[in-house]
Amino acid sequence: MKLIPIYTWNKEVLRFNRRSDRLSKQPWFQGVLLMTCVAVAMLLANLPFTKDLYHSLLETRMQLHFYSEDGAVNWLFPRDMTVEKFINDILMVIFFFTVGLEIRREIAYGELSSPKKALLPVIAAFGGVVAPALIFTLINHGTAAASGWGIPTATDIAFAVCILSVLGDKVPVSLKVFLTALAIADDLIAILVVALFYGGSINLPLLAVGLGVILLTLLLRRIGEKKLFPYLLLAVIVWIIFYYSGIHATMSGVVMAFLIPAKARYNKSQYYHKRNHYIALLDQYDSIDDDREFPNGPQKHCLRQLDKIATGSMDMSYRVEHALAPWVNFLIMPIFALANAGVEISDPSYFNVFRYDAALGSVSMGIFLGLLLGKPVGITLLSWIAIKCKVGEMPAKANWPMFFAVACLGGIGFTMSIFVDTLSFGDQTPEVMAQLRDAGKIAVLMGSVCAGILGSVLVSLVHKLSHKA
Repeated sequence: MKLIPIYTWNKEVLRFNRRSDRLSKQPWFQGVLLMTCVAVAMLLANLPFTKDLYHSLLETRMQLHFYSEDGAVNWLFPRDMTVEKFINDILMVIFFFTVGLEIRREIAYGELSSPKKALLPVIAAFGGVVAPALIFTLINHGTAAASGWGIPTATDIAFAVCILSVLGDKVPVSLKVFLTALAIADDLIAILVVALFYGGSINLPLLAVGLGVILLTLLLRRIGEKKLFPYLLLAVIVWIIFYYSGIHATMSGVVMAFLIPAKARYNKSQYYHKRNHYIALLDQYDSIDDDREFPNGPQKHCLRQLDKIATGSMDMSYRVEHALAPWVNFLIMPIFALANAGVEISDPSYFNVFRYDAALGSVSMGIFLGLLLGKPVGITLLSWIAIKCKVGEMPAKANWPMFFAVACLGGIGFTMSIFVDTLSFGDQTPEVMAQLRDAGKIAVLMGSVCAGILGSVLVSLVHKLSHKA
């Protein structure tokens, strides 16, 4: 057997790492990864030799048991924690934390940083929330499915950006920016919907303690604390308090994201002054002994200081968001898809989105039509009103047919819609709740796929017709 030399093996590993790194940076890669995880989850949940293992793994308890001297369990932490709840109540806190950081950045510096920039995407996002909720409510009013109105109100940034990148220059840059800003504003509204309508009964004394911890965090930021550890410690405390207070634990991630300091340790003049000082020292130490290998001992100290100065010149919120982004995009979100998209198709009628039951309503029809029709109609209608009233401006080089085609991509709900689905129908019996949630997940997947296809076809058609004209 021929052995591969070590240096050849190392070269192949480095080449693979470079290729995988380039691949992961492609805008479409995250969407493809999530769709793959959805397909895998559906297979695991339905294949005869994997479905029992899949469901039992998600239902496995994850708790710390604290015993007294007589062996009796005194306390369990966290309460009723399973693998599925660990993913939805702990890992998704990190996802919402990064979403909060992104929203905050856009409000501070990006597409939501001024009333002129923010007004049209925010108004459009509001229309894209209200119209699907109305469609769902009209279909399911007075039935067991009525409380699921929040499911079709969300837009998934990852999939929308994925499709826009595939469409390339068929979509004007201004509309790409508009849809991204709309999705961010949509996320903010979805966060408020979850916080206000999909939590449990509120424990006011515990919530007051949580507000006290948040005020302590504000005080810490006010006095200029620049180290990350105190904020992480307080974030964990806020999560525990929110978990037991009745507000959904993921909201703690959003709250703490807005409290992370956005001011860098060094300003521009301080950075250049310190940088030039250590660069001069590097040259000075280099002339001491030209025969030494670079870097020598003093030069290593200078390089470490330059690294600290560069890090200190970027604000903490940016550094945290940059550090967490790969973990969220390529680990947490795929795990969430694997855990929540695995619906056991015990009833093929789940795929009939137009089935209606007098008692249960039709969660499938409400979600499907809400995403496919409600989203683009709500986005376009309120944007048209805002532009006609001169409250907002039409994105540059865009027309109404292309605007509507891009608005159809806003109907890609996926992540946030599935997340809201996992919180819905808690007022029903376990059997009905499971049935409605499973049907809802199938409808989210079907509605999102159809919205993506419809939007892509319309964009290509409008682009082709405009070129002919």
